[in-house]
Amino acid sequence: MSAFPRRAALALLASPALAQDYPSRPIRVVVPSTPGGPPDLVLRAITPRLSAALGQPVILENRAGGGGLVGTAYVARQPADGLTWLFTTASHTNIPPFNDNVTYDPVQDFTHVTLAAQNFGQVLVVHPSVPVATLPELLALARRDPGRLTYGNAGNGTASHIPAEIMKSMTGTDILSVPYRGVAEAVTDLLAGRVDMFFVGTQIAQQHVQTGRLRAIALTGARRWAGMPQVPSMAEAGLPGFEVVNWFGLWMPAGVAPAIVTRVHAAVASAISDPEVRQQFETLGLEGVAMPPAAFAAFVAEQARLAQEIGRRVGRSGG
Repeated sequence: MSAFPRRAALALLASPALAQDYPSRPIRVVVPSTPGGPPDLVLRAITPRLSAALGQPVILENRAGGGGLVGTAYVARQPADGLTWLFTTASHTNIPPFNDNVTYDPVQDFTHVTLAAQNFGQVLVVHPSVPVATLPELLALARRDPGRLTYGNAGNGTASHIPAEIMKSMTGTDILSVPYRGVAEAVTDLLAGRVDMFFVGTQIAQQHVQTGRLRAIALTGARRWAGMPQVPSMAEAGLPGFEVVNWFGLWMPAGVAPAIVTRVHAAVASAISDPEVRQQFETLGLEGVAMPPAAFAAFVAEQARLAQEIGRRVGRSGG
């Protein structure tokens, strides 16, 4: 059962005093994935401005494991003082339906601060040794030799897993899921040819496609990205209705004082509106979206509901 009601009541009583002195110490931002992944890149663009706005250092702390379960569960157990944040992706709502050992509720056990950014989708990339250049060719190869092709899975419910399993479900193909602890490890093995394909963020894909170390097949968003205009969407490439985008959000443990949440949201919104940050986001294939806390809470609840539907359709094994 969630601890939200009791903690929220305590926070509301102490709200004026907490907000007046906040933050009294450096702030830890827990990223529940390995270093170097997309959340780290987003945070590096905004943390200097957040530190300046809040008057305390904002320090990134990677706590990987379980596809995001370890770090997320850690934040859920922290005091509701606003000094420990969680910054992660859509995996926050997507992971629970695919795992039996989740110890938190992604909606009830967190204070929802803001949606910070969203991308144009993940890029489906393959190692050059895979003899395909288009999505129809890839699917034809998968059908000719079921179980031969492999895809990197950085954690059930993550942005590398959901698009792959939806693709398999829509096309009836048998492509083997190879589990990894995080994006960095999966990309390393993909570049070495130890796994055939991966759904990865636009910035990482662009880097390796430009050097010829990977081949881009399609983008999971609804439209093409200006950074890789030659790459079609999955819908354009032959799967009508396919649309999966990744998003990045900020949470705190349940029960943080509303005044603190308002102040942090304002700091994030200001950082995202900075022209330099917007330029960095564009380079990363992202759009800044400083969604207000109430709207973000409703958004997360809806995303959690949709994830449950996908989980029922795909199954918990995800392989």
